[in-house]
Formats: sequence, structure tokens, C-alpha cells
Amino acid sequence: MRNANGDVIGGRQVPVTVSSSVPQDERTKKMRNAGIRTLWTFIMIGGFILLLLMGHVYMILLVMLCQSLVYREVTALFSLGMKGKGEDTKVTTDPKGRAWSNTFNWYFFAVTNYFLYGETIIYYFKHVVFSDANFLPFAMSHRLVSFMLWTMGFVAFVASLKKQYLKQQFGLFCWVHMTLLVIVVSSHFIVNNILEGMIWFWVPASLVICNDIFAYVWGVTLGRTPLFKLSPKKTVEGFVGALFSTVILGVVYGTFFMRFDYMICPAHDLGVSAWSSVHCKPNPVFVWRDWTMPPPLRLVASSILGQNVTHIPYAPYQFHVLALACFASLVAPFGGFFASGFKRAFDIKDFGHSIPGHGGMTDRMDCQFLMGMFAYVWYSSLVREMHVTVGSVLQTIVSGLSTHDQVELFMDLKRYLETKGITV
Repeated sequence: MRNANGDVIGGRQVPVTVSSSVPQDERTKKMRNAGIRTLWTFIMIGGFILLLLMGHVYMILLVMLCQSLVYREVTALFSLGMKGKGEDTKVTTDPKGRAWSNTFNWYFFAVTNYFLYGETIIYYFKHVVFSDANFLPFAMSHRLVSFMLWTMGFVAFVASLKKQYLKQQFGLFCWVHMTLLVIVVSSHFIVNNILEGMIWFWVPASLVICNDIFAYVWGVTLGRTPLFKLSPKKTVEGFVGALFSTVILGVVYGTFFMRFDYMICPAHDLGVSAWSSVHCKPNPVFVWRDWTMPPPLRLVASSILGQNVTHIPYAPYQFHVLALACFASLVAPFGGFFASGFKRAFDIKDFGHSIPGHGGMTDRMDCQFLMGMFAYVWYSSLVREMHVTVGSVLQTIVSGLSTHDQVELFMDLKRYLETKGITV
């Protein structure tokens, strides 16, 4: 036997066994983390679907919650960045300085949301806002009030400048406004997608999630070639496999959901849900059409299928969802790469701990902001129909005509309707 110094004791040598408790503990920890991550994945998906069914208001509240958590996580990195540079951090460590920084952050966050959500309410609910005298002051002065609120914050910021902390204070000012531009403005477009029709929010968001899952599956099974140095786990095989899988799934997925009025109808009443009776005249992109096949292709298809085939049914939305799927596969992942580079710059693993097993909300939303903006720009540029609505006419009347002219217009409209046999 040998003692601790390696000497033989009693003439016998006993084999020494190395404890494997450390690797075992590591494996147990990884399995536990994987279990937590899987559990919260199903909780998030289930909650997402439940809120979708409950209605537009709940989806908007979800977007507001996500943007608030992301904003908090990103703005919190400013003090970490200053410490990493060796800056004087008395402003952040001093209770008064830290309280002012938090007040400054959230004040501009509230003002920006007031402006953006106010614009959304005025645009999408003109028929309510301009028909109720109680809402008129808000609608008519909304932009002026928003600007004055921002100006008050700007004046307060300048008045609080201190010579010894100028670099940090101006850095915080720029950091906050860039965060507002990237996060809050993007969230505003996502809310607009919800109000334009739930399908313009649900399908793009789902495509990003599916693409991420497909990239993981293909990467694990076939991945060999690294794709991006900032994300060493991403592979070319996973990226390409996810592209084709997302495109195929996207067309099938979009074709299924375009069948439901609840998904395609713009929001005119925030009280509706998936169980409500929702009807509207569908946008032409959701209307099925027939494509007449050229004679050579018709002959080939008929011989293969064993019956005469002359037309192929399609809906224009299928081409739009094809473009959304390509963007979700080719461009949206770069939002994740951007976030990975951001985390490497601050030497952190996750943006926060908002979601057990998943890190921060920013880690889950890094691609969604980019996707949401693209979906809105695509829809507003190529899909949205520009019609004269009651709300838009009412807005013009209220904001452009005097009270006397409004009364005269009402009397003229009344006489016109009476000639049509309609009693007012």
C-alpha cells in the first residue's frame, strides 16, 4: 500500500481509483438544464398559442411585455460596458446617479411608446377616435404632446450634465436612443402587423421559430462546416437545410391559416377572439385563382396523373409567404449573429435570466424584430389595399373643416340620403 506521498506501506500495493463525480455532476447539470429548457419551450409555445386565440389585445400586450424586457436587458449592458472600459462609474454606483439613469431610461421609453401607440390608435381606429368628442383633443394634439414630452426629457438631461461624467452621460443618451430605435420602433411595426391581420404576425414569427429548430436539427444530424465565427455552433448544412425546410413548411403553413377569417381580417374591434364570429371581405391575395397550364406542361401533368389537368389552383398569398420564408431563413438569422457578436463584445453568455433555461428575452427575440419589420414593410408596400374608409373621411372632416362647414356637410349629406329613401 502507498501513502499520500507514494511510499509503499505494508508491502502491498492497492490500486487507486479516480473519482468520476465531477463528470457525473456535469452530465447531471446539463440534463437538468436541458429539461428546464424543454419545459419552458413548451410553456412559451403554449402561452403564445393561447394568447393568439384570446385576441388582438392579448397579443399586443405580449409584444409590449417582450419589448419591455428586451429594453431592460439591453440598457442594463451600458454600465457593464463602462466598467469593462475601466471608466469611472461613480454615476452608476452612486444611488442618486443610478436612480437618475433608470428614470432617464424609462422616461424616454414611455414617451416613445406613447407616441408610437398613439399613432397606431389614431390610424387604425379613426372611426372611433374622430367620432367621439372626448378623444378629439388627444387625436389633434398627439404629435405636439409627444414632442413636448421628449423635449422635457432632453432639457432635463442637459440640465443634469456634470463635467466629470460627460462621457458617460452622453454615452448613455446615445445608448438609450439607439435601443429605442432598434427595439421599440421594431415592436411598433409588429403591433401594426397584428392589427392588419393576425396572419401577418403569426406566420412570420412562426417561420423564424421553425427555421431555428430546423437549423438545429439539420446541424446536429449533418452539420460539419462552420457557418459564422461569431456563432460557432451554426453550420452551413444546418443553414441550407433549414432554408428548404422553412420554405416548404411556410407555404403549407400559410395556406392552412389563410382559410380562417380570424387570421386574415384586419382588427376593427379589439374585443374579438378566435371564438368570435369574424367576417370581412378578404384581401385579394387570399382569394383562390386558377393558373392555366401551357399545352406541353398540361400534357405531361395529365399523363402523370392519369386525368385531364388544365388548371392549377393557387392563392397569391402563397407567393408572399414564400418571400417571408426566404427572409426568415436567409436574413433573419443574422439578427441572431448580431446578438452573438454583441454578447461577445461584453463577454457574457446570455443577455439576462428572464426565461429559465433560455437566458434573457433578447436571446429569444433577436431575430423577431428584424422579421417583424420586414413583414410590415412587405405588407404595406405590396399587399395593403388603399381604400377610402369612413375613418379616413371622418379624420379629414374633423381636422380640415370648421364647425360651420361640418354642419353644412351634414345637412347636404342628409338631403342626399333622403332622396335615396333613407331616413336619417
